[in-house]
Amino acid sequence: MVSFFFFILFVTSFYANTKPIEANCPPVQCSHDAAAPEIRYPFWLKDRLHQNCGHPAFELFCKENTTMIHFPSYGDLVVKSINYHTKKLQLVDPKNCVHEVFLNLNLSLPSVFRYYYVVKNYTYLNCSARLPPSFKQVPCLSSSSAYFVYTVKPSVEVPLYCRVMKTIAIPFAYSPYVADNSFGLGLTWELPRCENCKEKGGPKNFLSKTAFLNYIP
Repeated sequence: MVSFFFFILFVTSFYANTKPIEANCPPVQCSHDAAAPEIRYPFWLKDRLHQNCGHPAFELFCKENTTMIHFPSYGDLVVKSINYHTKKLQLVDPKNCVHEVFLNLNLSLPSVFRYYYVVKNYTYLNCSARLPPSFKQVPCLSSSSAYFVYTVKPSVEVPLYCRVMKTIAIPFAYSPYVADNSFGLGLTWELPRCENCKEKGGPKNFLSKTAFLNYIP
């Protein structure tokens, strides 16, 4: 009974201490455009919101009134939309080369992000000569005359004048119909449990009720 009493005091104290912080964490946007993504927990906006307003791994920033996210393995991507209900983060590559993103973006653990779409293994080939028309060249990764990049199934025999760049799980192979920013760069996320993030601030970074309940042993 005594332990239950102290637990109630702890819960009351926790929410009493977080209310002022939560009150200082209203949804924000990088511009007044109605289409600009609304940024709220677990995302937070660098230089505008305190890190305690979100999770450290969900940092966003504004660049010329555009919402951006940085991936160390690739660089900066534009955040087109955030759907908090379906947990979908829709991104756009400023360089307009979605396959360059696929080729370099590292979403392995401890990344909190995964592709929103079903992925399948494909191999990127760098060839010194063009392959037959049945192979689809990736224009934005290819040179006009020096080398040509293709995506193929891993089971395809590699031609003598090609080398394997990487085999990786991606949403789709190159197609002139879907190989642009309109599809593919959708990510979903999984919020880590609090005990996995103690080195980045621990419980104070998790202000939502759900996150708090996950933290309780």
